[in-house]
Amino acid sequence: MAGLANTSTAEIQARDARHHWHPFSDMAALNAAGSRVVTAAEGWTLTDSEGHQVLDGMSGLWNVAVGYGRREIVDAVAEALTTLSYTNTFFQCTHPAAAAYAEAIAGLLPGHLNRIFFTSSGSEANDTAFRAARTYWDLKGKPEKKRFIARRNGYHGSTVLGASLGGMAPMHGQSGLPIEGISHIDQPYWFGDGRLLGMSPAEYGHFAAERLAVEIDRLGADTVAAFIGEPIQGAGGVVIPPDTYWPRIAEICAERDILLVADEVICGFGRTGAMWGFETFGFSPDIVTMAKAMTSGYIPCGGVAFSDEVAATLETGGEFFHGYTASGHPAACAAGLANLAIIDRERLVERVATDIGPYLAARWASLGDHPLVGETRMRGLIGAFELVRDKAALERFPADIAAGTRCRDLSVRNGLVMRAVGDTMVIAPPLVISHEAADLIVARARKTLDDLHAALTGA
Repeated sequence: MAGLANTSTAEIQARDARHHWHPFSDMAALNAAGSRVVTAAEGWTLTDSEGHQVLDGMSGLWNVAVGYGRREIVDAVAEALTTLSYTNTFFQCTHPAAAAYAEAIAGLLPGHLNRIFFTSSGSEANDTAFRAARTYWDLKGKPEKKRFIARRNGYHGSTVLGASLGGMAPMHGQSGLPIEGISHIDQPYWFGDGRLLGMSPAEYGHFAAERLAVEIDRLGADTVAAFIGEPIQGAGGVVIPPDTYWPRIAEICAERDILLVADEVICGFGRTGAMWGFETFGFSPDIVTMAKAMTSGYIPCGGVAFSDEVAATLETGGEFFHGYTASGHPAACAAGLANLAIIDRERLVERVATDIGPYLAARWASLGDHPLVGETRMRGLIGAFELVRDKAALERFPADIAAGTRCRDLSVRNGLVMRAVGDTMVIAPPLVISHEAADLIVARARKTLDDLHAALTGA
């Protein structure tokens, strides 16, 4: 970034405040405080404009799976841009990297998922799945099957359609969302729901899944195109369902002739200790959406995998009037292939399942003895803990305390990026983190909890 190296933090913040509108931000509050200016990253460490280093416990935005500064991805992108800076895939054209990357992704999926449609993001991927599912039923002679069912507190992007599929109340409170034809069932949140109902996790998994059956029957199965869900709800607070949940969801969809869409935007490419979250939870989808770790965030890329049945049906309709300018962009496909090579060579999925995942899970669970922690949970390298005011009663803090937000801010000061979802603190570090880095995550999280306890109690 020539010409910016000697720019002061204050000047960058001033430019940012004048011209840059940030995603999901209270811009008045952000500009008053000043943005944190990140200038470099390596491995799992971020460096800001003042030289402070912070351990990135969130893999950027859940996406930097192989860590920062991987030269082979950078070189693959540079070579792609030098050789073929752009070509569209609309006009009966392809290019070597698009064909190779589609084949590589299909090779990572179960045998019935062989066709890959490229997008630029997870939001676009879920838009694509929505249109494809509706078109599929049209071509099956069932045009009345248009409705989608999703879950409250699920996240499927921030386009009008993605935000409508998602079940985030604050997003629905703006712009008159959700759009017509989408309904939501409760999430499988044992700590916040099943525990209060007096159910074991296994019992609650069945109970929560049956909510889908009830909703399909209420709407009429002949009107429902698909159910969409994240294997683990990430932005909703790392809601890890009981193991009994997803197999029953799959049964319900099959029994009622409903397509099952797995949103793997966060879980895909090893996050849960398997290549796909649906493998971790033992179910088989008809459509899979993906993004984020497809390229470890080095270049924007998303995708959709169609089952052979869905793809064959769509082919009977002739042209599918859908696509994006950057679908199968040469640089994105090159980055994706280099990223997959790292994941394979370093056996990162296996590492999450058998090494760093269990190691961090055990260390993370040790935070459960803190007086502010009501529950810890982790699957693979995605985890959370619940902040509570009264540990014995598992009583939550009043909203005006803003315990989660205060915890997040203290965490950054202590050198760790954690994300607050209400009063749930979540982490999803890069798949390459060392045991020593895992120890630092837990030590800094504990220091943050101690600081928050002192601030709340005046101790």
